[in-house]
Amino acid sequence: MEVICLQDEAFYALIDKVVTQLKEKNNITHDKWISGEEAMSMLRITSKTTLQKLRDTGAIRFSQPEKKIILYDVESIHTYLEKHAKDTF
Repeated sequence: MEVICLQDEAFYALIDKVVTQLKEKNNITHDKWISGEEAMSMLRITSKTTLQKLRDTGAIRFSQPEKKIILYDVESIHTYLEKHAKDTF
């Protein structure tokens, strides 16, 4: 058995490269689940309270795999934005 040691920086660079290649191979253009910061950026909001309100009212879907980890469904964010879009005159 052979053991390969990598420095942290090289290890994370390798992981990023593998994930990128898998996404390209499977034609995945975006992640299904994103972090709160990414969700806030998509919604153009700056308040975590507003994000929590959207979550609590069921306006956007979320997953909480662990107590302090909350992920948001990208499609539900797009749906929420489309639902609140106003048509031009």
